[in-house]
Amino acid sequence: MATINFSIPEDVKERLNQVFVDTNKSAIVTQLMEEAIDRSEHKRRSDLAVKTILTIRKSNASISTKKILRTRDEIRKSSGTVRAGK
Repeated sequence: MATINFSIPEDVKERLNQVFVDTNKSAIVTQLMEEAIDRSEHKRRSDLAVKTILTIRKSNASISTKKILRTRDEIRKSSGTVRAGK
């Protein structure tokens, strides 16, 4: 097991000790560090996904709402899913 030394404000240390009186502080700090790592990795993947989507969107031609709705109606008509009265 590795050891890491870092400084925290005294009031945070006191609150930690009060709230987690009979708890292994190393386990708590380990769990918090794992959660921070997971959040950071999730953010990195999310940022990459957004960047990828924006890049793809730039390379695709824009389609008007009218064209999208017309195509949707054509697909519904050809598949027989058009509701009565529509």
